[in-house]
Amino acid sequence: MSYRTAPARRAAAAVAVVAVVALSAAACGGTTKKSSSDSDSASAGSGTKASASADPNAPIKKGLTIAYLPKQVNNPYFTISDNGGKKAVEALGEKYKEVGTSSGTDTAGQVSYVNTLTQQQVSAIAVSAQDPGALCTALNQARKNGVKVVTYDSDTNTNCRDAFVSQASAEDLGRTEVQLMAKQINNKGQIAILSAAQTATNQNTWIDFMKDELKKPEYKDIQLVKVAYGNDDAQASFQQTQGLLQQYPNLKGIISPTTVGIKAAAQYLSGSKYKGKVQLTGLGTPNDMRAYVNNGTVQSFELWDPAKLGALAGYTAVALASGQITGAEGETFTAGDMGTFTIGKDSVIVLGKPTVFDKANIGQFNF
Repeated sequence: MSYRTAPARRAAAAVAVVAVVALSAAACGGTTKKSSSDSDSASAGSGTKASASADPNAPIKKGLTIAYLPKQVNNPYFTISDNGGKKAVEALGEKYKEVGTSSGTDTAGQVSYVNTLTQQQVSAIAVSAQDPGALCTALNQARKNGVKVVTYDSDTNTNCRDAFVSQASAEDLGRTEVQLMAKQINNKGQIAILSAAQTATNQNTWIDFMKDELKKPEYKDIQLVKVAYGNDDAQASFQQTQGLLQQYPNLKGIISPTTVGIKAAAQYLSGSKYKGKVQLTGLGTPNDMRAYVNNGTVQSFELWDPAKLGALAGYTAVALASGQITGAEGETFTAGDMGTFTIGKDSVIVLGKPTVFDKANIGQFNF
């Protein structure tokens, strides 16, 4: 989630989402869901913001190691975002590394990697969480051992990390995807959502805002019939799309807030009798979706720049490890040529607004 994984799919409000946009969302967080792991995270302790003070003029420490733990390695979205992080971290003269599982739902694997990185005494971990609570105990143990924790793309519970770098606000992402879909189906008909994993923090946050947006009077003739889950797996998402159309023959549109899901859905629609009849929008990359926009399968979709998201996570991690920030609301720091960012409520840092891609502008982007 991808881009997700939540232009995902972006972050003033979306940013808050993303949400801290709440972007988002390979595809793809903001507010978080409570889970059975909350009690573990609470007892583990948060370890830091209250006991430390920031020195915005502190020099960047040298010899730092910033480890990235995406939801899924070799996922195109995270390849782009983490390469953006690699460039940012190495430009500051620090060491970058990436570890992770090949599955977007292996929370036990993510926990194992956090534990290993803690033992290796890395300076900071930038993680896109597969589940909001499952990593809490391991992450807070890392923090107790002096490791700074930044979440990006998909958040944990707020007391399990030092800062969250959001694609955009979750609210902005969720509401704008409904708005895009409503326009495409003339505010009338059955729609479905094709999400990633059922536990994905960013996906669930965006979907909550989608449902809230649909309560507005102007959408009274739009009916959300189902939320399906493709687990950010191309084949599973393809099959879920097929299943939705078989189960709901009058379906007018699908929203997929994950880069893997929207591409798989577009592949199915493009070769079926539903092309041009069932609308598709969500969060995707221009390179993945260009052919489907140009051939009329997709009218428009959105996303943020994942490379910039990964870069901002890297700059944030280095600033935390250097003592320039602690993650407290109101603190500011410079993220290279991306400019100055201010930390918001719940230690959320929003990348910016998502971009809507359509036939008129998609040729201008390459990611």
